[in-house]
Amino acid sequence: MTNELADATSPYLRQHAGNPVHWRQWGDAPFAEARERDVPVLLSIGYSSCHWCHVMAHESFEDPAVAQVMNENFVCIKVDREERPDLDAVYMNATVALTGQGGWPMTCFLTPDDAAPFYAGTYYPPAPRGGMPGFVQLLTAISDTWATRRDDVRTAAASVVEHLQAAAQVLPDGTRPVDAALLDDAVAAVLEDEDTVHGAFGGAPKFPPSALMEGLLRHHERTGAAQALHAVRRAADAMARGGIHDQLAGGFARYSVDPAWVVPHFEKMLYDNALLLRVYAHLARRTASAAAGRVAVQCAEFLLRDLRTENGGFASALDADTDGVEGATYVWTPDELAAAVGDDDGAWAAKLLGVTESGTFDAGASVLQLRDDPDDAARWAGVREALLRARDGRPQPGRDDKVVTAWNGMAILALVEAWMWRANEVPGIDGVEADPVASAGDSAEDAWLTAAEDCARLLLGTHKVDGRLRRSSLGGRVGEADAVLEDYAYLASGLLALHCATGAQEWLTEAQDLIDTAVDLFVDSESPGSWFDTAADAETLVHRPRDPVDGATPSGASAITDALLTASALADAGSAAGYRTAAEASINRAGVLLERAPRSAGNWLAVAEAAEHGPLQVAIAHAPGDGALVRLARRLAPGGAVVVGGPRDSTPLLADRPLLRDQATAYVCRHFVCDRPSTSEAELRGLLESSLRGPALDRDAAAHRADAGVDRMLFPPPGTDPGQTFI
Repeated sequence: MTNELADATSPYLRQHAGNPVHWRQWGDAPFAEARERDVPVLLSIGYSSCHWCHVMAHESFEDPAVAQVMNENFVCIKVDREERPDLDAVYMNATVALTGQGGWPMTCFLTPDDAAPFYAGTYYPPAPRGGMPGFVQLLTAISDTWATRRDDVRTAAASVVEHLQAAAQVLPDGTRPVDAALLDDAVAAVLEDEDTVHGAFGGAPKFPPSALMEGLLRHHERTGAAQALHAVRRAADAMARGGIHDQLAGGFARYSVDPAWVVPHFEKMLYDNALLLRVYAHLARRTASAAAGRVAVQCAEFLLRDLRTENGGFASALDADTDGVEGATYVWTPDELAAAVGDDDGAWAAKLLGVTESGTFDAGASVLQLRDDPDDAARWAGVREALLRARDGRPQPGRDDKVVTAWNGMAILALVEAWMWRANEVPGIDGVEADPVASAGDSAEDAWLTAAEDCARLLLGTHKVDGRLRRSSLGGRVGEADAVLEDYAYLASGLLALHCATGAQEWLTEAQDLIDTAVDLFVDSESPGSWFDTAADAETLVHRPRDPVDGATPSGASAITDALLTASALADAGSAAGYRTAAEASINRAGVLLERAPRSAGNWLAVAEAAEHGPLQVAIAHAPGDGALVRLARRLAPGGAVVVGGPRDSTPLLADRPLLRDQATAYVCRHFVCDRPSTSEAELRGLLESSLRGPALDRDAAAHRADAGVDRMLFPPPGTDPGQTFI
């Protein structure tokens, strides 16, 4: 056999095409070979921007002597976790069950007849080190155990599979309904865990809590809770000023190795930056913070400049390493600063950016931070440009050009929402702060919307095959791996956002098609509100994975619930009711997470807050060129709301909603109960601002008022105490 990875659609697999290991791709053939040879399968899972994956490759997989042991005693399979998240989920759970921890590279040993894991770990050094066995030592022990203790191996494998199947059961019922009181308690529990010194939650390693921040923002919008907003602002400010944020080019690294956000793990992931762009844009829109707005603009520019592919998609990641050295592109010494900008500016920049002789990352090398605003904005703009130009002249990290459906859906959603904020912002009217260090690209937000549309067309034209989605593509060539639940969910959410932004019916139609397909393929028909992560007709693995817990990215279950809730506010009445019922069942199923582990339910919190808030629907009928009310609504509506504008009957939300007195007319509805139509900006502003401060409506009372034809505002008036109840 020879290495078979050269023609893979994964850059990570192609990185291993030159290894002397006889790597195979996942499929029936390598398992058939393993059965014929009567040897175990060695499964190695990683991804292209993973630092320790590169280390193990250099130390072991490129070594002919190690490769010989692997080839003689195992059939070796290499998997890109980003291309096959289903396999990654199954075998990561096994690794955690066997060792108590997980990570990448992941190394699993499987039985050849049923792919059951019987031993697993992560990185192994070539020789014993730090209490870890050497990799060849491990390979020899596994091979000997397979040959001499086969019954023990099969017993261990059966035990692991039994554990995995038990762990994949549906969530137990919570003891409380998901209502305003539960959401208040969930937020209170989250805030008790806040790191008020360094921002965000927990200790090192510290990951950006994007979904949780979005949930807290929506909670603040619904309740007026100041502490929730303060927590978001502290986290946003701390991350933006720390080394995890690229102070020169924008964008964020995957996580910080310390609690103060100083030293990042340097890989930059598309999903992190899409999720963070959405949060910073939302924060800027809600608070008029120039600092949050600047970070959002730079993050959007980073996506378009550094991750956009030639065919209009967005690449998965930038490597942590440059020429095998982690962070080499990004760190600086005082002398390097001086060489780039001169002695005076170099000394000034070193003080501003925390670059010291001793270094913050390695001996003498520092990660750039921006702990304080520059005292000379114009000087900083010039220095930043010069440093970025000098850094661009260094060797650059590799880029994984694989286009992943879900993560590109996140990028579409984030770019559209950022466009809705930036393109509709009116300085001097909405309290927008002046920004003396704004990016030079601030006027280019229309390119964000164009990029989102281009990406959507690429995904629908390339990744949608015979009505079903595929997980990824490379260079326009779609891969064979089927999409998982998050792919359908996030692409649908991105298309729904495009529908709101453009009014184009095609995006709503395509989104509904994806949602309907997801319901058919992924819902657990025996447990309403529960979802599998793989399709009903997907490849049979040792168990069918499902994980409703939100992690570094939101779970597929919470993401599809978000799409269902949004679609219920946009679709025609016939479809909307079914979407709403499915969304509510999913939210109720996740109530136990919000009740017992709210920090692991950030996206669930965001979705549940939107549901509790209505979701708010704003439909604005207007003549061509008359979009003032639409722009105002986009500036003021809370997260999770839908705002659609256009001619009457142009979309389902505008059906039978005429212009009054030939003027643009806004229809504001909450819990599908509508207020009086409004034709003035002042009145619409009052309605929307009231919705941001008031308590949740009593839905039964609201329905009674609507049935009785009571002509009264359904929201408390501006300036009133949000603790009061208004009937």
